[in-house]
Amino acid sequence: MLKYLLEKEFKQILRNKLLSRLLIAMPVMTIIIFPFVTSQEVRYVKLCVVDLDRSPASERLVQKAAASESFVLTDAAAGHSEAIESVEDGRSEIILEIPRGFERSLGRGEEARVMVAANSVNGTRGSLGAQYLSSIISDFSDELRREAGLTAQGAANVSAVNVTTNYRFNPSLDFRTFMVPALIVVLLTQLGCALTALNIVGEKEKGTIEQINVTPVSKSYFILAKLIPNWCIGFLMASIGILLAFVIHGLTPAGSLLTFVPFVAAYVLAITGLGLVISNHSETIQQAMFLVFLFIMLFLMTGGMFTPVESMPDWVQKLTAINPLQYFTEVMRLIYLKGSQFTDMLPQFLSLCAFAVALNIWAVASYKKKQ
Repeated sequence: MLKYLLEKEFKQILRNKLLSRLLIAMPVMTIIIFPFVTSQEVRYVKLCVVDLDRSPASERLVQKAAASESFVLTDAAAGHSEAIESVEDGRSEIILEIPRGFERSLGRGEEARVMVAANSVNGTRGSLGAQYLSSIISDFSDELRREAGLTAQGAANVSAVNVTTNYRFNPSLDFRTFMVPALIVVLLTQLGCALTALNIVGEKEKGTIEQINVTPVSKSYFILAKLIPNWCIGFLMASIGILLAFVIHGLTPAGSLLTFVPFVAAYVLAITGLGLVISNHSETIQQAMFLVFLFIMLFLMTGGMFTPVESMPDWVQKLTAINPLQYFTEVMRLIYLKGSQFTDMLPQFLSLCAFAVALNIWAVASYKKKQ
């Protein structure tokens, strides 16, 4: 009997033209476009310079800042008030003010100060822009110290202490390397939850579910027949996501591809089980869509995709324990970035299995079959 139910479900999927287009559009949008949209790299910050010193040293600092890809010099103001007007008008986002006597203070070995003021309406852009500019000023200061040491004492007496920073797992600090694995999780969550949630509700609205209700098909077989096709679609979407991550972004997992299989299987079962629960408790497609949107938004905000779970309040961190997306996101990043083995992620696997069992039992129990 299960064979015929599965045949029915697969035929319905193949006949649905909108679904076939969605299965193409979703991976393209999620894996190709979103990594560029969600990037937290700050570039081309509009810089306004107030150079009151007008000296070779101040000009050198301005040129060093303007040469960076992080900034684009858009305005040169005569004073602080004019620079503030530039920010208020939107011509600039950050101000570098070099006071009079800047070069004279450097020549005497005294402390030379500059002012950095950032427009923090966009907090991320303002704070990161200020940090980038502070780093450039620090590099400029180090260059002057080295040149002064070489001139006054000779190369042999210059301090030879150099600090080299090595970043493990993501040496280039490429945001896409960190984000794309999580976006594969988003892809599976959106499709797995939405497709299953709309499945039973769609049959309710069409009236075709009544034909199933009068048959001797058990609730377990009925839910299983709804689950297996979407489980297959989940594996297909995971494969497409991994392939697009390699083709478009050049990302390959540091670990084995086979490590993905048990985790994808457990997560897709869990998320499709949630979709079936939503479907069973909804009477219309509109209700199901609202519930899907609610759960996906909660999962994304508390899943550690954009904000580390450790940075959240304690009570929110406790709530993330019942978020399956958090565990799978952690697994994807561990496999992609660290090359972790299955045994290293056993707690996450057991948690995903627990979600899968609980949600699918709930789905079977909540389906009301009327004969």
